[in-house]
Amino acid sequence: METDCTRDDAPVNAPAEVTPLPAGTRLLHIGPHKTGTTSIQGALFGAREKLPAYGVEFPATSRHPMQAVLAACSRAGMIGDTTPTERHWRQLVDQVAATGGKTSVISSEFFADAPDDSVVERVVEQLGGERVHVLVTLRPLARIMPSQWQQYVQNGLRMGYEDWLEHMLRKAPYEKPNPSFWRRHRHDRLVERWVRVVGADRVTVVVVDDRDREGLMRTFEALLGLPAHLLESVPDTANRSLTLAETEMLRNLNREFRGNDLPDELYSKLIRNGAVMHMKNACRPTSRDVKISTPGWAVEAAAGIGADMAERIAAMGVRVLGDPALLSAAPKPAASAGPAEAVIAPEVAAQALYGALAAAAATTDRASARGVHQTSSGELVRVLGRRCLKRLRRR
Repeated sequence: METDCTRDDAPVNAPAEVTPLPAGTRLLHIGPHKTGTTSIQGALFGAREKLPAYGVEFPATSRHPMQAVLAACSRAGMIGDTTPTERHWRQLVDQVAATGGKTSVISSEFFADAPDDSVVERVVEQLGGERVHVLVTLRPLARIMPSQWQQYVQNGLRMGYEDWLEHMLRKAPYEKPNPSFWRRHRHDRLVERWVRVVGADRVTVVVVDDRDREGLMRTFEALLGLPAHLLESVPDTANRSLTLAETEMLRNLNREFRGNDLPDELYSKLIRNGAVMHMKNACRPTSRDVKISTPGWAVEAAAGIGADMAERIAAMGVRVLGDPALLSAAPKPAASAGPAEAVIAPEVAAQALYGALAAAAATTDRASARGVHQTSSGELVRVLGRRCLKRLRRR
């Protein structure tokens, strides 16, 4: 089972008194990844029509302006996706500017990928300069590592979890196979990069307590001057983490995909946005599913790094909400009857296969006007049959 990183002796406290940010602030939530960003983005987007009554705007046309932020940070999109352009970023900048003197909130974990100070400076200046206040949400590394690994697998990674941990924690310079990991998750350096640009008085760090599922929502409400419980969690099955069996199935598929030199565009369409997306939407993990388990040596290493990061962040003079000790707490493994074999259920494999087939069919005929998951199996067979016949006739 996944490692439990909470401390037995630490009670879940009620949210502390939080001073709201000044009216007209541009609250810039930079993540990083796997720290509650998706839940916050979903809640803000869901409440976007209610926010203006309290002087707050959520200036985006979607839950997460990922394309815009990738363009601003000079990052390519996910494997096989179209590369974002400056046009995407300019659109977001214009949307933020249109909020005028109201408080606005912009949230994307990809801001944490900003490669250098010049990019951070540009982002801050174009989103409002001195009105920008940076918010960083943090969780313990031992919580983040399994979730981030399976996310990398969803983008084509072929390396197993323990091997990946060896590279990230024991093999200097700790940049292969995913140089973005420590860019995002050496949290002290992340905070320091943004402090250099905006100053410590315009940075707030929120330590997320996983035992209090609503705590992050309440903190955002307090910072934005919103009434309690205006922000509500929005279920998002498409963002759930994969089980160990699902991840291993995908990792082996990645090996075959790469081994046969298939185009990245095909991976994006059929695998990530087809097989994986449909499987996550159609199949809910059960208590029988084996979670990704982090070995003890890696948990200890992560706790040590977390202690160093918490100490350095405290010395920067930024506002810290929550208990910094959670970042370095000595975690205890969840009780287990012993190692369990990760086996992919037949119905899960079937849903993944159907997702890939539906994605292929959705590019032509009537299916092209609908989403991948809205194509019936009967129509799917007919569409694929017609495509095969056309190819045979051309040959």
